[in-house]
Amino acid sequence: MKRLLPHPLLSLVLWLVWLALNNTVAPAQLLLGALLACVLPLTGLHLADGTWPRLRRPGVALMLALRVLRDVIVSNMEVTRRVLGPESAIHPGFLRVPLDLTDDWAITTLAGIITMTPGTLTADVAEDRSYLLVHAFHVDDAEATIASIKTRYEKPLKEIYG
Repeated sequence: MKRLLPHPLLSLVLWLVWLALNNTVAPAQLLLGALLACVLPLTGLHLADGTWPRLRRPGVALMLALRVLRDVIVSNMEVTRRVLGPESAIHPGFLRVPLDLTDDWAITTLAGIITMTPGTLTADVAEDRSYLLVHAFHVDDAEATIASIKTRYEKPLKEIYG
């Protein structure tokens, strides 16, 4: 059974997301979603090195997820306000965010969070994993933006991934 369904929780989540996106529980969608939920994890197994992260603090992970959700909403409004305002009020820039994280999963999660938040994008990870290169749509104070990323996202990720 483990070979057919190597990640049952992932398969369940994929199936539920498929049904939610299609907004139906029609028999054809139930079957197609189940098929995709079984096949997709099998096709991606060669991409991972076989190790999965252990989340040491699930409560902190939940709080971080809620913080990210809030930040996505607030950032959307801020980016919209700036886009609709005068162009001279936009000051884009690149930031080097130094990393205290060493775990690849944690660094990848941080890069993903930054990219998901409107107005910021992870452009590169240093080869030695000492910093992330982040493009920000608007930078008033580079040091404050870096401190915010480290406090709001990196600090909880250090607790979550250990």
